[in-house]
Amino acid sequence: MNEPAFRRARSAQAKQAREEAILDAARALGRLRGVRDVTLTDIAAEVGMHKSALLRYFETREQIFLELTAEGWRQWSAELRGDLEGRTQATPAEVAAVVARSLAARPMFCDLLAQAPLNLERNVSIESVRCFKLVTLDEVGLIGAEFRRLLGLTESQCIDTISTATGMAGALWQMASPGPRLRELYTSDPRLGHAVVEVEPRLTRVLTALLTGLGATSATRA
Repeated sequence: MNEPAFRRARSAQAKQAREEAILDAARALGRLRGVRDVTLTDIAAEVGMHKSALLRYFETREQIFLELTAEGWRQWSAELRGDLEGRTQATPAEVAAVVARSLAARPMFCDLLAQAPLNLERNVSIESVRCFKLVTLDEVGLIGAEFRRLLGLTESQCIDTISTATGMAGALWQMASPGPRLRELYTSDPRLGHAVVEVEPRLTRVLTALLTGLGATSATRA
């Protein structure tokens, strides 16, 4: 896009269009390079704006990516619940597989899940953090309702399961995406083979163990 297309927005509709263009640019760059390596200058250049002009729409680079993290939560939750809602019953292993598969299919969301607590939440306004946390709270509640229905988990067990799934997805994605130099090292030295991680099977095993244990506890209490 050229510079004239990004004159200052004069209406709410124009402002929204600018914000969407900025989010689109950040999303594309994040997928290409990884969130950590994308700067505010990179995003501004992608949309044909000066960095100072971009700051009229978002307070920091971190706010842009925190918005994308909230978007990722909504999209992942909708997809996951769409699968679970179509089931009248499911085993812990089946639910674990669905959760792991849905997260592994969203690599940028996994990247954002790792970045959010490390830095995205630390360089934005308190109100931005509040809005983000309320989005995640809503989606956790919706996903938890399906876990309770299918597996009989308590509310706290649902929260623990979702926290484990998203936290590990973020960490495992970072391990699975070490960059070309480190990947070459890991694959060239048999002693470092454990460092080469596949997100979906590892996450499936961990969540299966967790849900099986929580299900056994619930059954005992019942």
